[in-house]
Amino acid sequence: MRKSALYNGTVSHRRLQPVGHSLNYKIFYLLIDLDELGEISEHIPFFSINRRNLVSFSEKDFGARSPADLKAYVLDSLLQNGLDGAVASVRLLCIPRIFGYSFNPLSTYYCFDKDENLVALVYAVSNTFGERHSYVLPACTAGRNGLIRQTCRKEFYVSPFLPMNCRYDFSVLPPGETIALSIRQFTEEQPILNASFVGDRAPLDRRHLAAALVRLPFNSLKVIAGIHWEALKLFLKGVKLVKRSTENAIRLPEVNPPLIEKTQEK
Repeated sequence: MRKSALYNGTVSHRRLQPVGHSLNYKIFYLLIDLDELGEISEHIPFFSINRRNLVSFSEKDFGARSPADLKAYVLDSLLQNGLDGAVASVRLLCIPRIFGYSFNPLSTYYCFDKDENLVALVYAVSNTFGERHSYVLPACTAGRNGLIRQTCRKEFYVSPFLPMNCRYDFSVLPPGETIALSIRQFTEEQPILNASFVGDRAPLDRRHLAAALVRLPFNSLKVIAGIHWEALKLFLKGVKLVKRSTENAIRLPEVNPPLIEKTQEK
């Protein structure tokens, strides 16, 4: 059975301070098992790997922005961050290109051992300045609800409305029939933003991908359009801009280890 899949779900953002602001929108993500790149598009004529099509996945959109082996790039990132355990498979949760366009604010790599235990995650965050930064974190033992919890410092400028002196708290439900990823952002120990994606699994095949495309034909474009629309609304609400600093702007292929700690749900 293939590990690659399609997830239909909802992205939610809720800003808590200095003013309240929230958004919700429907979206679909692909979960791409990097060992299945040579076969997942075989029976989907409008979906291609590393070449143009109505829907496509291109390795050069990720990793070191080159057509090099993406799995090897992830394994090297783990090694550089001291996480050189026996990773057997890597699955990437991402937004595909549609009509040749895609923007992924967050691409998440789930790293599994040979027994299908999740041992690490790599969160590749992109901003609208063409920069990307990777947070490479070990996966602790899941808690009672199957959630994996992780914490790290904010090391990368993303939104002009959010400060740099922040902490991220991740809550992750690994890929299954449902997938969930929640990020809570804190500044001075006060919550400032909650963001999440929750989706339901469907096979990555012709029928389900076509249905997702009919339902959300602008799936990729709506992400970048939504970022700018919500930024305008925050500006009109009087939220102050945070000056961009290039100090933490990291262009690939560099990977810095921002790891602080790992936590386990009690």
